[in-house]
Amino acid sequence: MSSVYISFIIFGQFSSLYPLKAYIVIFRCCRHKQYLAPVMDEQRDVMNRHGNSLDYDILGEMDVLYRCIKEALRLHPPLILLLRYCHKDFQVRNRQGIEYVVPKGHVVATSPAFANRLPYVYENPDSFDPDRFAPGREEDKAAGQFSYLSFGGGRHGCLGEPFAYLQIKTIWSLLLRNYKLELISPFPETDWNAMVVGVKGNVMVRYKKRSLRAE
Repeated sequence: MSSVYISFIIFGQFSSLYPLKAYIVIFRCCRHKQYLAPVMDEQRDVMNRHGNSLDYDILGEMDVLYRCIKEALRLHPPLILLLRYCHKDFQVRNRQGIEYVVPKGHVVATSPAFANRLPYVYENPDSFDPDRFAPGREEDKAAGQFSYLSFGGGRHGCLGEPFAYLQIKTIWSLLLRNYKLELISPFPETDWNAMVVGVKGNVMVRYKKRSLRAE
């Protein structure tokens, strides 16, 4: 795998928005090494059972990696706004019990970046904590089906969500098995000036060839 191909993967030159955010998972786990170790242990465990193979069923066994990806997308959703057109009047009640009527013909906007950090849904919402999605916590269900909005929600939620996770898991598995990664620049700031949210400035990741082996 050439350095050009590595750069292609890490910096997200993909046609799909969500694999575009694969680099954020790399940045987050390189910064929070306490979460990288369990991901590596999971890869070794999977390789013990299946060797170097990767397919739909094998990727489905990677729960630790899944939680890391989901948490990275919670903190760094790819879109600034989700827009919905009101085809009829409907009533909304907030947490304080106050009711509002949204008239027909209006457009409703919500920000996944804001909604995904609500403190009454997520504990320490600005912290990277993949275990918040583990059995027993499941904070993404704390406020119902719209607690987690990185893929939208309702009847117009992203149909490609399962495929996006498969793509990012595949990318990550190949990188983790073949390269040691280290974030050597500061964690990047978010660039909010584009419809598809990216990072500001240059980000440097050091990588070294290796071959992860099952134990």
